[in-house]
Amino acid sequence: MIGYLKGNLVFAEDNVVILSVNDVGYEITCSAAAFREIVNNRGGEVYVYTAVKEDGISLYGFISQEEKKIFLKLISVSGVGPKMGITVLSYMGASDLTLKIATGDVKGLSTVKGLGKKTAERIVLELRDKIGAEALGDGGSDAGLTDNGEETDDAILALMSLGFSRSESVQAVRKAKAAGAENIQSIIALALKSMR
Repeated sequence: MIGYLKGNLVFAEDNVVILSVNDVGYEITCSAAAFREIVNNRGGEVYVYTAVKEDGISLYGFISQEEKKIFLKLISVSGVGPKMGITVLSYMGASDLTLKIATGDVKGLSTVKGLGKKTAERIVLELRDKIGAEALGDGGSDAGLTDNGEETDDAILALMSLGFSRSESVQAVRKAKAAGAENIQSIIALALKSMR
């Protein structure tokens, strides 16, 4: 299996690139982030997922291992193949996708062309706990957040998926709840205000 490629850009169109690696051209369907990076630098590196089917082999490229991991989780959901997975990632990016899954935003996920409401619901149902558990790490219960309910966990996860550290996210959520925020939207909104 091909897991990583680094080379020079030969061709680029519609999120597909051909990378020349040791005089061999690899055609790779890239996420929007990986495509931009390769086109801007006239080459570069991608982490690759190799899809083997009866009718051929397809390569999918990602800007980072984290982006590839989220893609692998996406395609583990019934009804989401590699083409749909890369489309979803390209449409909203890894952090926005993580946030939408963590907060159960089926409507937001359904805005991706070709992704129906039922599939979006399945993505949230199957991945919410997996993504939440990983992002929250082993310390699922935080001292100082005694009522560490689902909203609290989801809010912490959502902030972490936006790039804030775990401790920053926990403190911001604690402040938001102390200020009277109760539902996930108000907790995240107040937490973000306090972090700016």
